[in-house]
Amino acid sequence: MTEVLIVKSQEEAGNLYAEAACRLIKANPYATLGLATGSTPHTAYQALAQKVRENHLDVSHVCGFALDEYVMSDLSHPQSYHSVIDREVVVPVGLDPNNIHVPNGAADDVPRACSEYDKAIADAGGIDIQILGIGTDGHIGFNEPGSSLTSPTRMKTLTEQTRVDNARFFDGDLNQVPSHCITQGVGTIMKARHLVLLAFGKSKAAAIAASVEGAVTSMCPASALQLHPHATVIVDEDAASQLSQVEYYKWVAQNKPQWQVL
Repeated sequence: MTEVLIVKSQEEAGNLYAEAACRLIKANPYATLGLATGSTPHTAYQALAQKVRENHLDVSHVCGFALDEYVMSDLSHPQSYHSVIDREVVVPVGLDPNNIHVPNGAADDVPRACSEYDKAIADAGGIDIQILGIGTDGHIGFNEPGSSLTSPTRMKTLTEQTRVDNARFFDGDLNQVPSHCITQGVGTIMKARHLVLLAFGKSKAAAIAASVEGAVTSMCPASALQLHPHATVIVDEDAASQLSQVEYYKWVAQNKPQWQVL
C-alpha cells in the first residue's frame, strides 16, 4: 500500500521531504535527486535549501535529473524548466549546475534525446528520491491519462487542460504555452528508489483518491504508485478530503515504528 501522510500545511509537507532528502545526502553525498517543477514542490525546495544551510551539508556532488521539459526553441526562456530548476533548486540549495540534467527540449532529434536521457539516469545509478506533483486528471510528470505505465522518457502532446493549468506561468496567455514536452515516462519514474508525491487543495482531491484508492490504470497515471515498493503521498486535509480511509492513514502515521521514517 502507498504510504499516505496527511499534514496541516504545505510547509509541513516540504519539511518532511527536506528531512528525507537531507538524510539521504548525509548517507550518500553522491545522491541523485529527481526534480519536479510547478508550484507544488516550491516549499519542499525552500525547506531543503534551509536545512542544507543549517546542517552545513556538502551538496557539491549531488546529482539531479528534472522530470520534464517543454519542447521549445529557447531554453533560456524564464519558464523553461532549465530556467525554473536553476532558479528554484540549483541556486537556493547550492547544487553544482554541472551535475543537474534537464531533458533537451530544443534537440534536433527529440527521440534520440529522450533515449539518451534515460541512459544518463541509468549511468548515474538511478534516482534515489523523486519528488512528484499530480495534475487534476491524475497525470505525473507530463504523462497524461492514457500513458503507458511502462513508458520510457519520450515526447508527449499536452492536453488542453494541462496547458490551461500552466498558463498562469506564462502571464495567463495560453498561446505562449507549448503544446509538446519531453517527460520521463511512468516506467522511468517507477525506477526511482523512493517516490514522494505532494498534493494540496481540494482541486487535487479527486485525483488523489483515484491514485491511492482507485484501480491501477493508465487513465490515472499516478495510480501506478500503488505498485511501487516505496511510495509516499503527502497531502493536506483538502487534498485528502475524498479518501475513504483517512482515519486509518492517520493511525498508521501515528503508530509507525521509530525506524520507519519517510
